[in-house]
Amino acid sequence: MVYVIRKEHFNAAHRLYNPNWSEAENEEVFGPCANKNWHGHNFELIVTVKGNPDPETGFVFDLKELGKLIKKEIIDKVDHKNLNMDVDFMTGKLASCENLVMEFWKILAPKIQESSSSAQLHKIHLVETNKNSVEYYGEI
Repeated sequence: MVYVIRKEHFNAAHRLYNPNWSEAENEEVFGPCANKNWHGHNFELIVTVKGNPDPETGFVFDLKELGKLIKKEIIDKVDHKNLNMDVDFMTGKLASCENLVMEFWKILAPKIQESSSSAQLHKIHLVETNKNSVEYYGEI
């Protein structure tokens, strides 16, 4: 099994806020991330695909094509957007990195399988800050 990795970047704003809680509860749990005027990040999105290299190309998955797929399906929808207000697949969800990475998986996993008979999405690593990041392996 070989693992190939593609790294992309996007910038987005969000607010961590549970509408079922009071302002005080939100501020207590989420701190400055509950700011009613939003806050933003320069995100790093790292996508890992696994499989066996194709005997004709030597590729598990063409990384240039993976980059195009990530750009079309994810980056174009979230870059320079408000994750709470502008991103359809985040409607009704708290805009945490945990929820965001799970939504990315739902979008990318089937697209990767459609594009390759042998490769599959292995991991998505989303870096929010130099101190905070999340990883998701598709497990529920």
